[in-house]
Amino acid sequence: MNQHKTPLFTGLLNHIEKNPIAFHIPGHKQGKAAEPTFRNFLGDAVFSIDLINIEPLDDLHHPHAIIKDAQELAAYAFGADYTYFSVQGTSGAIMTMVLSVCNPGDKIIVPRNVHKSVTSAIIFSGAIPIFIQPELDEKLGISHGITPNSVKKAIKAHPDTKAVLVINPTYFGVAADLEEIVRISHIYDIPVLVDEAHGVHIHFHEELPLSAMQAGADLSATSVHKLGGSLTQSSILNLQGTRVSHKKVQTIMSMLTTTSTSYLLLASLDTARKQLATNGFTLVDEALRLANDTRKQINSLNYVYCAADEIIGTEAAYSFDPTKLIISVKDLGITGYDAEVWLRENFSIEVELSDLYNILCIITPADTKESAGKLVHALKRLDESNTETICGKDVQVSIPDIPLLALTPRDAFYAETEIIPFCSAAGRISAESIMVYPPGIPIFIPGEIITEENINYIHKNIRAGLPVQGLQDETLETIHVIKEHKPFT
Repeated sequence: MNQHKTPLFTGLLNHIEKNPIAFHIPGHKQGKAAEPTFRNFLGDAVFSIDLINIEPLDDLHHPHAIIKDAQELAAYAFGADYTYFSVQGTSGAIMTMVLSVCNPGDKIIVPRNVHKSVTSAIIFSGAIPIFIQPELDEKLGISHGITPNSVKKAIKAHPDTKAVLVINPTYFGVAADLEEIVRISHIYDIPVLVDEAHGVHIHFHEELPLSAMQAGADLSATSVHKLGGSLTQSSILNLQGTRVSHKKVQTIMSMLTTTSTSYLLLASLDTARKQLATNGFTLVDEALRLANDTRKQINSLNYVYCAADEIIGTEAAYSFDPTKLIISVKDLGITGYDAEVWLRENFSIEVELSDLYNILCIITPADTKESAGKLVHALKRLDESNTETICGKDVQVSIPDIPLLALTPRDAFYAETEIIPFCSAAGRISAESIMVYPPGIPIFIPGEIITEENINYIHKNIRAGLPVQGLQDETLETIHVIKEHKPFT
């Protein structure tokens, strides 16, 4: 297939060249009715292709023309049998994956460090999560992947499982032995679903972890917008094999997708696919070299450490994406959040995320030696300015154990609840989720029994200034729990 073609974007250009008189939405009609300041900032070109699914432009819900052609080119580029464009982000694609394989009461094996969209999908589907605790990196204080052995044990304990969900790679760029997990799961004819939100580029360079399609997975939700060059909120869902019905996937995707699909997002997917398929290796290769050079410079500092290939060596940390700069600042005696704020206030540098121990910076083809050099310079200043707070001792890294699941997440979400003080919620069944976002990993979810350890861990993150969220009460002082009914006397 000719990967230089962009049927969707080209189709849009051909349509607007005809200068049609529009009596359809959107009401701004090529920007004519848009607020002038905003229109001038974006430019006429953006508004000209902000169109709706009229017949010449195909329909994402029933693609048969330019969208179908663009999706087929994407499927070929990613090694899939079918590719579906998502304008609901990867969250929408992840929910589609889970809802395509799970009915109410079905079991699904998932890592504990899943994104909140997986939790939402489990609630919507009525599935029962079988959680696997990912491997914890004691030095960095982050979770890696799940091991093939843990997946095998979970399947043997729950042979009626309907799917295995894997993160490949994690937010921090670490990948488990996905190929072996797929092999084990397929022995039991269980489909493997992959959250590949942070791995669109790995398919195009052999020095990076295997992509989901390369490893033989059945479905993968991939954020093209995160690291592939498309506009924010645009993603794809890849499918291969016959374990999951492609017609059902299309149906579920349609159910979760707006009927007012953005052609700006769709066109950006079409053109990003072209760039990845035709020039992806070169672009990723340049980003890899810049990332490795930047890492080397960071590691020449005294107390700041940037993880490299030394974190590889287990089945849970089987391979690594070096474009993710995991920068540990715990030896400075500060939190990752402290470092994030310092970099923002002193150098106008914004990081991808921070946690109790690290900041995460991402190198992409958009970065240059100049931008990377500014990061190194800023970290050098940070390294030098914290000499009075340096700990010089190991920091104990820990995460709470997985709470016990007392009710299915769906039953808990819809159950009769009561509001109690969060500080006294230990022992009660939660009707809400709570997480640190980003990355959005749940501390507990609806249906789980809250522990004192959970509460202490949450307070630890709050004291560090990290973005704890999820409860309806944004002050985090109260929580909805399952209402307890006293027996009649």
